[in-house]
Amino acid sequence: MRNLIVRPLCALIVLALSVPFAMSASAQTSILGPRNTSAVGAYLAGLAALENLEARRAASFFMQAAEKEWDNPIYVGQTFLAYLLAGQINDATSIAQHVLDLNPNDELARLTLGAVALKQRRYTSAEQILSRVPEASLIGVTAGIMRAWTAVGDGRTSQANAILETLGQGGFEDFLLFHRAIMADLGGDRAAAIALSTQAREMDPFVPRIAEANIRILANAGRFEDAQAVLDSFAEEGVEHPVVDSLRADVAAGRRPGLFAENVQAGAAEMLHGLGTALAQDGSIELGVGLLRLAAYLDPDSPVIALTLGELLSTFGRYEDADKLFASVPAGSPLHVTSLIRLAENYDLEGDRNIAISRLQNLITAYPENKEAYGVLGDLLRYDQRWAEAARAYTGIIDRLDPPRPRDWRFYYVRGIAYERAKHWGAAEADFLAALDLNPEHPDVLNYLGYSWVDRGENLTEALAMIERAVELAPRNGYIIDSLGWAFYKLDRIEEAIATLERAARILPANAEINDHLGDVYWSAGREREAMFQWRIAISVDDEGDVAERARPKLVNGLDPDAPIGD
Repeated sequence: MRNLIVRPLCALIVLALSVPFAMSASAQTSILGPRNTSAVGAYLAGLAALENLEARRAASFFMQAAEKEWDNPIYVGQTFLAYLLAGQINDATSIAQHVLDLNPNDELARLTLGAVALKQRRYTSAEQILSRVPEASLIGVTAGIMRAWTAVGDGRTSQANAILETLGQGGFEDFLLFHRAIMADLGGDRAAAIALSTQAREMDPFVPRIAEANIRILANAGRFEDAQAVLDSFAEEGVEHPVVDSLRADVAAGRRPGLFAENVQAGAAEMLHGLGTALAQDGSIELGVGLLRLAAYLDPDSPVIALTLGELLSTFGRYEDADKLFASVPAGSPLHVTSLIRLAENYDLEGDRNIAISRLQNLITAYPENKEAYGVLGDLLRYDQRWAEAARAYTGIIDRLDPPRPRDWRFYYVRGIAYERAKHWGAAEADFLAALDLNPEHPDVLNYLGYSWVDRGENLTEALAMIERAVELAPRNGYIIDSLGWAFYKLDRIEEAIATLERAARILPANAEINDHLGDVYWSAGREREAMFQWRIAISVDDEGDVAERARPKLVNGLDPDAPIGD
């Protein structure tokens, strides 16, 4: 089976951390104290709002509960948390000290107060606040790195390094290496900054933020050839990022591009941005958003932080909040076009695909070299089954690949899908083969081309080998296993087809295509009653109707009009 819904591929380095963050509602309720129906009702309403990241609404409910029971640590703590997640840092700060009065172990409240002191350049105060957070927890590590930044701000670079040395013993060496580099850069230790940033990039060569820092540090030191070599390595790998690419003009012209972190606040914000992003992607959504909100507070002009936070909120349906963040990215930023693309995507997510498509078409007119705009437009047109238009959009990317790199396989693959669905098989087949030339072992491409050949009755031996390899690469992918079963069926290897399709149906029991295929194979094996059962399942679970339209006549005639039909 071909899986037609192929979302854009994204790469993200995620820290493998398990963070106990919030007690369950039942555990919290058990320590609420005297039951107050109104307060409890407001509290429960706040929990429901917070579940969907409706932080402002949640804060309003929690505050209603807290005002009735000002000494209840749960109500007050949740109010603080909601204010933080809403980005209302002043409100969160105003209640944070009371949170600590009620619960001295609340690390996030203490971290917030420390961030506020750092923002205000009260470095000694920040150090005192943050030093009271135990380093054993993730928030403790975060507070420790922030303490190191306060030491840099206070001119105590050696103490900053000592703090990071202690934290590095807990398994954060790679992450801290990057921060050592930008601390050294801000502190004026050029040699250390070059050595540390180069080491960090060599460990993670295609992480844009690390590469950007290394390029800036090298170029600021006048080492333009080395900076250009880093840029070239990105290009050779086919990796593109607007911020990294924006450095090309300065490096080529021999201009110093400026510091990665212009001040201590921006450096601490970068740390919160990195950890917050990793945590959110790893499932700790509330803590991730909280750290990103603090990052935006410390560095409110950072387009990277605004874009990251906006993308995260968008995934939770907080489109209005996300749109404000996207709209805050200034026209002069390398990420401006990216923010406009995200605004267009939000229109689609909110149900207005036509406006999203129109905006992306306008973006392509204004920025004809922006490959991401072509890609997102192609995806939306493909989801809308506007196959020919989708293929033209993907062509906008492919025409700008000079030359195609291994990472570019996806563009040929999705254009191949669009061509195949538009009934242009020759063009589709050429694109699938081009995708395999770039990435010979990708299971989706092997499966799609193999399945297409099987369905067309072409190159059956080669198609079967492709699909079998795809199953080896993705042994739990029900769509690919279905393709293998269908190939066995086309080759009249019925018993193997039955076993394989039954396996696919166990993985994806509510998939219409798989159940329809299994019904066909059962019928061919003389198991008419079971075939009828599978076809009925296929009809009942088919949301789009294509499979049902194909399966309904089988309930009357089976696969052979002259064959006896089971009940």
